Amino acid sequence: MEQQDILGTQGGGAAGAPGREVMRPATSASIRDAELTHVNEQGRARMVDVGTKPVTARVARAAGKVLMAPSTLELVRSGGTRKGDVLAVAQVAGIMAAKRTWELVPMCHQVPLSGVDIGFAYEADGIAIEATARCKGETGVEMEALTAVSVAALTIYDMCKSHQRDMVIERVRLMEKDGGRSGHFVRED
Repeated sequence: MEQQDILGTQGGGAAGAPGREVMRPATSASIRDAELTHVNEQGRARMVDVGTKPVTARVARAAGKVLMAPSTLELVRSGGTRKGDVLAVAQVAGIMAAKRTWELVPMCHQVPLSGVDIGFAYEADGIAIEATARCKGETGVEMEALTAVSVAALTIYDMCKSHQRDMVIERVRLMEKDGGRSGHFVRED
C-alpha cells in the first residue's frame, strides 16, 4: 500500500505530479534526529520552556503582498470598495492578530508586545505589506510579525473579494529579526 501524502491522495494524484514534492508525515525517529525544539523525546509536540532565557529587546520584520487587478487596486486607493477603508481595517486587524498569535499558533508563547506597526505600499500589481513587532522578553517576535502580515493580507482579500475573487496572497516571509541568542538575521533577497 502506498503512503498517503498530507492531502490524503495516493501517490500519482495531483500532489504526486511530476516536479511536485509529495509531503509525507515525519516519523518520531526523523523528528528526533532533526533536533526540533518543539518536539519531546517521544516525538510529540511540546511548548519550549523559555523561563531560563534572559529578557532582551527583540524585534522582527515580516513582509507579504496581495496581488490584484489594477481596477481593484484603484478601488482600494480611492476608497471605493463596498466595505470602507480597506487599509485602515487591515492595519487594525494585523495589529490585533499579532497580539493574539499565541492563541492561533499552538506552540507560541504569549509575548508581551511593546509595539506593532504595519505599513502598506501600492505597487503596480497589488499591495505590499510590512509589519514590525517589538518586545522585551525571553523569546522572539517573528511569529507575531508574520501573523500580522498574514491577517492584514487576509483582511485586504476579505474586503475586496466582492470586486475580485482571484487575488493572490504571496511571499509572506521573515525579512529581519534581532535579539536573543540567535542574533541578527536579515533576508538576502
